[in-house]
Amino acid sequence: MTKPLLISDCDEVLLYMVAPFRDWLAEGQGVTFKMEGNNFANAMRWTDSGEVVREKDIWRLLGGFFDTEMHRQNPIAGAIESINTIAENADVVILTNLTDERQAMRTEQLAKHGLHARVFTNQGPKGPALARIVEEYQPSTTIFIDDLPQHHQSVSVDVPQVKRLHLCGEPMLAPHIDCAHEAGHAHARIDEWDAALPWLLKELHGE
Repeated sequence: MTKPLLISDCDEVLLYMVAPFRDWLAEGQGVTFKMEGNNFANAMRWTDSGEVVREKDIWRLLGGFFDTEMHRQNPIAGAIESINTIAENADVVILTNLTDERQAMRTEQLAKHGLHARVFTNQGPKGPALARIVEEYQPSTTIFIDDLPQHHQSVSVDVPQVKRLHLCGEPMLAPHIDCAHEAGHAHARIDEWDAALPWLLKELHGE
């Protein structure tokens, strides 16, 4: 008999990312990060000039952070404990939008925080990757968790039978992110793990 399957994003769902990224930018990269509205690209400015950081430099800085600074990322309250509780009676995998060469780094990073799970890397919309995971596992039920609404929309198109929870655990970002539940692309929006865990257990096991 197949198990239920939980497919979770990592950054801002399990681990804080923007806050340590902001601190690293300020400490040594000459960049000020201030989130105003929901446009991540406009949040980064060169401290000296006040000019917006261009896209190519955003990607370079993000790559530098993930290559050398992942040790700065700490768990969101309740995330690791909740995932490990779910893993007692379900399969759990991580689907993260990092390049493939960072897959081992992410696996090791999560293991250091006490979460031992298979990690899938992806670039772009997550629907196609999630469809492949569901095809492999053939679960009785699947739930997908992500902080970004565009990934819920992608999954709703490619794998509509998957239940979807929009969760953003970073208070600096959560108020600014468009709600995938309100848009009709997620089944719920819950930004705190103490409330998310009962919902997830009920949806995974029909309790």
